[in-house]
Amino acid sequence: MDIDLFVNITARAWAMPILTSLHNGVAGRQAPLLAATGASRSAFAQSMEHLIEIGLLERNPGYGHPLRPEFRLTEQGKPAAALACKIYLLPKAEERDLLRRAWTLPVLTSLRAPGHFNDIRRSLPKITDRALSQSLKAMEARHWVHRSIDDGSRPPRSLYRAVHTGALISQATVAEVSLR
Repeated sequence: MDIDLFVNITARAWAMPILTSLHNGVAGRQAPLLAATGASRSAFAQSMEHLIEIGLLERNPGYGHPLRPEFRLTEQGKPAAALACKIYLLPKAEERDLLRRAWTLPVLTSLRAPGHFNDIRRSLPKITDRALSQSLKAMEARHWVHRSIDDGSRPPRSLYRAVHTGALISQATVAEVSLR
């Protein structure tokens, strides 16, 4: 999977939990998925619509009532769901809220090796400076990213690297998500 698709998947807060639930065998209907993810109905509906639009989910043809459809993973959605499951189970349950933020996973993916702010931004062209800064601060507060000062450069610059749970997530995406 390329980084653009990965960014697109993580753009909706509940996309990763939905994909994880489907990968783990939760029935592809609204009620079981809502119970498994804990999402609100409106956020859940937006994430489901988004996953259908990008081709990872589809309505199960020939199943059920039109008001209670069943959804299933597409062929493109199966590897995405496997990756979502691998990533989603790494942090403790109380830390998973950080995974629902739009840029957390793409930033961790770009931190396969320590990098400066501009290096990260170059690997994620759609990210704004503000979004990158807020993501790095939130992950630093959770000890998923460590910030140090690179005194070897003039002027000194911040150097970021994934640590602890952030490093585990970054390593999980290495083989699955290709950067530019």
